[in-house]
Amino acid sequence: MSLIQKESIEKVLEATDLVALISSYIQVKRAGSQFKANCPFHHEKTPSFYITPHTQTYHCFGCGKHGDAISFVRDYENLPFNEAVQKLAARAGVPLLEEAESPEAGRMRKGRGRLIELHRQMAEFLHQQLLTNPDAEHARSYLKARGFDRELAARWLLGWMPERAEVFLEWARKAKFSGRELIDGGIATLRDEQRSNSGLYVRFLDRLMFPIRNEMGDVIAFSGRQLKENKNSGKYINSPETALFKKSRVFFGLDRAAKPILTEKAALLCEGQIDTICCHEMGISHAIATCGTACTADHAKLLRRYTRDVLICYDADAAGRTATEKAFREFAVAGMLVKVVEMPSGDDPDSFIKKNGGPAFRGLLDSAQDFFLYKLGYAKQNGLLESARGRTQAISECVEMLALMSDFAARDTQLNMIANFLQTSAVEIRSAVASKLKFTRKQSERRAENAEVKESQAVQAVPLHRTIGFMCHLALSSGTAQQFLAEQFEIIHHANRWLEGVGLLDKILSVRPDPSSPAAINAFLCQLPEEERLALVFEENPKSDSAVDWLQQAEQALAVLSATLLQSRDAAVKAELKEPGLDAKRMIELLEEAKEISNLLRGLDQRFVFSDELPESTWRPKVPAWKLRKFSS
Repeated sequence: MSLIQKESIEKVLEATDLVALISSYIQVKRAGSQFKANCPFHHEKTPSFYITPHTQTYHCFGCGKHGDAISFVRDYENLPFNEAVQKLAARAGVPLLEEAESPEAGRMRKGRGRLIELHRQMAEFLHQQLLTNPDAEHARSYLKARGFDRELAARWLLGWMPERAEVFLEWARKAKFSGRELIDGGIATLRDEQRSNSGLYVRFLDRLMFPIRNEMGDVIAFSGRQLKENKNSGKYINSPETALFKKSRVFFGLDRAAKPILTEKAALLCEGQIDTICCHEMGISHAIATCGTACTADHAKLLRRYTRDVLICYDADAAGRTATEKAFREFAVAGMLVKVVEMPSGDDPDSFIKKNGGPAFRGLLDSAQDFFLYKLGYAKQNGLLESARGRTQAISECVEMLALMSDFAARDTQLNMIANFLQTSAVEIRSAVASKLKFTRKQSERRAENAEVKESQAVQAVPLHRTIGFMCHLALSSGTAQQFLAEQFEIIHHANRWLEGVGLLDKILSVRPDPSSPAAINAFLCQLPEEERLALVFEENPKSDSAVDWLQQAEQALAVLSATLLQSRDAAVKAELKEPGLDAKRMIELLEEAKEISNLLRGLDQRFVFSDELPESTWRPKVPAWKLRKFSS
């Protein structure tokens, strides 16, 4: 993907009000000159997530998340950087300009484009095989038996993978797709991974093929259904994960269901492709399904972009109930509300609709139960609530799941519903949930600390000398200070030999982002490598620009820098004078240099020379570098 120009990123940030943006995702409240909220990136009861309007940044004092509008959308919606920028640009009506990409990025983009083209052409080829190949008669008979006609197959681009691999490989050769591309696309593997010339093994042979599309409608993978019983192979097999396909982040049918989900204000989650297709064909167009995996946190984040409400419609068996509970756990954490559609025993949406029709299935959807009523209803129906032990276990399970819910109002509603169903005290359940939340929070804090330590081992802030860090702060806070420091090139460049972080200060002074524009500063920061961004997260200065003499602070910082350099030179000269075997000529040179340094040091303000003191300021790193998290890429 091409790089988005820095100027475009800056315009997007300028056009985005961070408070309004975050308010569209979570509830925020004013707190003086800032706004606060419960952090959307970790569980908490007391708000520690603060938004600062004048810098257009946010920071969580609980988990350390920090960033701007782009990083918020990227992390909240689990998007790549460029997609987050594009989404904000569309929201603000800002056109994006792209700049020339690096050769490596170009190769990656072209490789991805080739894989998308492979899947597009392959889907068309397999569809034609289904329609015209005489050997696909059993596939056509299977579809006919399921009530799927030719028009439906065309609408969903259903296909058939030939039983003989050479038929497909010959097509791929003529279409000019290489064996490497077939492997990268998950369509084939080497027969012997140790030998590159061992030939290709094609997946999906003699299977009914369902194209899997991303949200934009591009075919990115396939799901193949077995047509002839084979105990050595699964009924369904899906493409492996590739550069295009991450199964934990894809819903089958979402490209078609996105708008209906917004209209229905709910998503209908089915178990498989055929159930989803059948629902759509009956006008129930908000149906989707996961792709060969249980529902994950990434699935929940993806679906949360479209709706807060989910109807789960899984099979009415033990496996279906287990999958329903697992899905609830993921959706509850994402702040979503879950209802369950109870299917008659032995039925799935496809079979039920074929026997009873679409309106009857709509009736099932309308009578969907809240998750906890579904769970407790099943327990009651099976006599699991008749003993004290059974009731205690049911309450314990409900408490654990209530504690997962990040929507506090919804949790309280569900809590009262459970208490009413079980005819027990809501106060006791509420107390149990509070205890569970406290325990979970402590566990999360311990895990976060461990994760932060691991993260610090992987990505650490670049070393930054205190004086250089203060100069970086000045250059990003004041145009006057920035101009003054930029004119001190010779002194600052000389400091590179002695002090850490001068390269980062050089970057700031060469790019010269406008300190009066939060968008310009944030756009500059998000272009830096992560280890440099981590070094530049500062405390907010509560003083207004007019209350700070930025030029005086810059001059004092330069005095401190000069003193520090002289002290470093003095220490180096004295160390060399102590070296054994020093010749007389060199000793005279060093003594003269030491005398010169001594005179220069006496000429500087003593408080800078001996204490290395910086001007009084609120600047300091916000938190230790190892506790900071990435906020743009």
